[in-house]
Amino acid sequence: MKREHYYWLLQGLGWSGVALFVAVVNKLHVTYFPLAAWCGLSGLALTAPWRRLCKFRLKRGKRLSWQAAALSAAVMGLVQTVSNTAVDYYVSGANWYVGSPVWFMMLQSFWIGVMLAWNVCYMAALSLRRNQRLEAEALLLEAETLRLEVLAKDAELRALQAQVNPHFFFNSLNSVRALLYQDTDSAAHMIDQLATLMRYTLVSSYNDCVPLEEELDAVRAYLAIEKIRFEERLQFAIDIAQDMELITVPPMALQTLVENAVKYGVEQSSAGSEISIRAQCADGTAIIEVANLGNIQAGRTSTGVGVSNARKRLALSKGEHATLDLAENDGWVCATMRFPIPA
Repeated sequence: MKREHYYWLLQGLGWSGVALFVAVVNKLHVTYFPLAAWCGLSGLALTAPWRRLCKFRLKRGKRLSWQAAALSAAVMGLVQTVSNTAVDYYVSGANWYVGSPVWFMMLQSFWIGVMLAWNVCYMAALSLRRNQRLEAEALLLEAETLRLEVLAKDAELRALQAQVNPHFFFNSLNSVRALLYQDTDSAAHMIDQLATLMRYTLVSSYNDCVPLEEELDAVRAYLAIEKIRFEERLQFAIDIAQDMELITVPPMALQTLVENAVKYGVEQSSAGSEISIRAQCADGTAIIEVANLGNIQAGRTSTGVGVSNARKRLALSKGEHATLDLAENDGWVCATMRFPIPA
């Protein structure tokens, strides 16, 4: 049913109840049935135009005040009293109200009370409907705000990924260029590995997160390229706990940390460096570490864009509890990602 239908249904039931009350007060005497019917119909006829006036004022931005409601109740109560006494005189011939102003005042007070009760109910219904509308608007606003936040997060994540891919691509091309003049077979193998990496980069760029197993395949391809370049100077070990390959990580995040380890651990040391990659779970938290021999001071010339980028993408993908820390301990520089694993 529409709202208008509910209004008329409640109007009919309410004023029918008033008519029944008048009939009961008059002991259900047949003579007073027309009076009871008139009480219901006249009440309906008086409140309908008042409701129209209220709706007109609401459309113009003027809310219904209690003063206006009280004044309208007084006016409609007086009209109801006069019309009912006239009908009572017509159907029964009684004119007791002429010589009894007290009864007339009592009757007027009763009808003013009825009209005031109608106004209270109508104003309560308006307030309830207004609150429901405001709640619905608030929910829509909240949903729209959430949608915009998601779009902003997605746009920021894509922008950060766009920063990573060219950086990695040009670094790899420089490695290929350096090798072309030394070993063409190794250069060709490096190009194959680079193609694998670029394919992964393009595919993963459409996802917020990828399985750790796929990220590790890209890391192995990258390390294979750098192994050709640095030979024995680069040694690496990968230790992944059982079932950890199924968790998801931001694409290119782990590869960025490994690239930093190569750049600041292997490239800057004449003796090279060992790179250790570990992944494990502790108390529902994934812990992924990339460590290399060296010290943080050696990387002071770095702008830190790679680690900062990875940290932002990790927070966007895994939430505010995800962290990426860089620390030095016993001659090792360790980058550690931590984030909760969904149950």
